[in-house]
Amino acid sequence: MAVKKKFEAGVKEYKATYYDPHYTPKDTDVLAAFRITPQDNVDIEEAGAAVAAESSTGTWTTVWSDMLTNLDRYQARFYHYERVPGADNQYIGYIAYPLDLFEEGSVVNMMTSIIGNVFGMKAVKALRLEDLRLPVAYVKTFQGPPNGIQVERDKLNKYGRPLLGCTIKPKLGLSAKNYGRVVYECLVGGLDFTKDDENINSQPFMRWRDRYLFVQEAIEKAEAETGERKGHYLNVTAGTFEEMIKRAEFAKEIGTPIIMADYLTIGFTAYQSLSHWCRDNGLLLHVHRAMHAVIDRQKNHGVHFRVLAKWLRLVGGDHLHVGTVVGKLEGDRAATIAVCDLLREDSVKADKSRGLYFDQEWASLPAVMPVASGGIHVWHFPDLLTIFGDDAVLQFGGGTHGHPWGSRAGATANRVALEAVVQARNEGRDLANEGRDILTDAARTCPELKAAMETWKDITFDFETVDTLDPVATPTR
Repeated sequence: MAVKKKFEAGVKEYKATYYDPHYTPKDTDVLAAFRITPQDNVDIEEAGAAVAAESSTGTWTTVWSDMLTNLDRYQARFYHYERVPGADNQYIGYIAYPLDLFEEGSVVNMMTSIIGNVFGMKAVKALRLEDLRLPVAYVKTFQGPPNGIQVERDKLNKYGRPLLGCTIKPKLGLSAKNYGRVVYECLVGGLDFTKDDENINSQPFMRWRDRYLFVQEAIEKAEAETGERKGHYLNVTAGTFEEMIKRAEFAKEIGTPIIMADYLTIGFTAYQSLSHWCRDNGLLLHVHRAMHAVIDRQKNHGVHFRVLAKWLRLVGGDHLHVGTVVGKLEGDRAATIAVCDLLREDSVKADKSRGLYFDQEWASLPAVMPVASGGIHVWHFPDLLTIFGDDAVLQFGGGTHGHPWGSRAGATANRVALEAVVQARNEGRDLANEGRDILTDAARTCPELKAAMETWKDITFDFETVDTLDPVATPTR
């Protein structure tokens, strides 16, 4: 039993209580890796201890009510730090949080605690949450994805290749009937899924109920003509939780297989309830990450996407957008592949060269299918299959609708290109070096693919990545 200390009023340095370089983390601790940039007059021990204190039990001055509890049991501990190579006054600081600090099954509570107030503290110039180790004892308080990859493949009867998707374009302005027409053209052309974009909700030009009905008609017509299961991600995102569930209920009523939501903009409480609803009602759940770059893109401040992805797997989604590496959206290759591993694997080992600071065990939580989306076209298929493997959705927008012969031809080009690349991979061919030849051979018997390759032969997105991985840090303390 801890010995009660005498109350001594006044202000003392955070590191006197919350910095403990000799602490050995427990298996049940939540571990956090923060990128800390202290103020010029604050040393790293004090800055890291301030983060630990203000995200757990501490405040700026000693308070008498500390005597009413056992702070040794509940306080977080700043236990280790490393200087970031090549960065001015930046450190990776490690903090251990006792599991009792967090409500079971509530990412909202964890977010409020770990990233609630500390990012505005004057003791730090900037702060970024790089990674979290979620202990099994915490993971098991969540249901995870409503279905998971294997269940989804069984429901769709699609195996051995990535799934093909397409965002309907233009994302805003189509009438409901014309929207359904575009969905039909894409699905009958060879795609597995089409998709509402993140900001299609229920605007004056196309109310949600009309869209749902015309889209479902298109799905059923395409299924009848192709003999394949098809789907469209009907966005149920709405201004209130009640309205969101009303839209989900109607989607279920008309027989659609999958819905979607923007998990960051609607908030984790609303989203987790929707995830539970999907499991209870047998619908797949596609997840868009709208707003993520506001939170995760800057290297020295915010929350890295790998943390947002871990939280998503806890609260549950069947698909999650992760970027493409080769397309128009920001994304380091090694970091993106690491995020895919965090979404799909049962166990992921720490590897700082990939931005993974901790081992992560998922304790049989179902897997999430990564979605590669943003500025991709037929020439990208060899790279996409190499990067993402089979358990992913390769999702095109302009790379389908921008085909010179229309959306159906664009869908056919995508399907033929995918099947050619998958077959070549299965035959042992080198996609990195032979990808161009593989696509060129396939285009000889597919005029749609040939036209697509000609249209986008010179299109690349060669911009410098903003959020690059650091060289592996060396221990300082």
